[in-house]
Amino acid sequence: MVTSYDVVVVGEPLVQLTASGELRDGAELRLGFSGDALNSAAAAAAAGARTALVALVADDDLGDAMLARIEELGVDTSCMRRQRGQHGMYLQQPDPSGARQFVYVREGSVGSRLSPDDLPRDLLRSAVVVASGVTCAVSESACAAVREAASIARTFVYDPNWRSRLVGADAAAAHLAQLAPLSHLVTPAWPGEARALLGEHLTDPVAACRAVQELRAACVALTCGADGVLVADGDVLVELPAFDPLDVVDQTGAGDVLTGTTAARLAAGDDLVTAVRHGAAAAALSLQGEGGTGYLASLDEVRAVLADEAPVRSNR
Repeated sequence: MVTSYDVVVVGEPLVQLTASGELRDGAELRLGFSGDALNSAAAAAAAGARTALVALVADDDLGDAMLARIEELGVDTSCMRRQRGQHGMYLQQPDPSGARQFVYVREGSVGSRLSPDDLPRDLLRSAVVVASGVTCAVSESACAAVREAASIARTFVYDPNWRSRLVGADAAAAHLAQLAPLSHLVTPAWPGEARALLGEHLTDPVAACRAVQELRAACVALTCGADGVLVADGDVLVELPAFDPLDVVDQTGAGDVLTGTTAARLAAGDDLVTAVRHGAAAAALSLQGEGGTGYLASLDEVRAVLADEAPVRSNR
């Protein structure tokens, strides 16, 4: 029986249906399993962390297949509970540009029933716990579970991961304001998400980092696409350059991979900048796969990329 984990992710795994072309009548769809929570958990496992996913899953044949896939990805499923009901799912096309929105079918899903009663509190107290704004958006009970997990966790990592088709900007901003004071690390994206949740008046990434810190988050890793990641820890700002991807097939889940990998390396004892560098490299490598778990680099692959990286730039 597992009595501790390095990383515990709280959220909802989803059925993923991917169209080879446009979503239209007669389109061929490929079945997979993804969702931000699963993507982050799988990335943490690939980065060497003992990882568990806390979630509710429908008790049917498709749920059996989902759990089997999660276990193949190296994620422990013993904290997942089965219930009767429907799966949450989303439909997508491969998205090299990262510009598309998913089509969600998840209202009333089994996963949205997640509540504080489902949390393994003893395990959370000793782990790096990861959750996102997506989980906060699916239901009030799931949002309450995230808040409870954040208050219990040894170290809490929060990805705002705003999806406008799930929740309005005002509600997502409220979730961020509630969870930032409980967070060791917040990982928003610049510019769209950060400005929507923190204020359209923000004109540069440094101001966005400071705005998150003003919400009393301990640290910030602001992802800036091709401009890399800006890490804020107290008064220190460190600019991490972007990694050149080998191939860009699909940007789905890249931010989740960064968050999960970073959490794994924090759990392993890496300092914040080192952990985020691992996360950024893993995210770049993930772009060559289709879907959120289509390509998850091993820790050795990530370290090989880091060995060729240009020096980081640091400012005060």
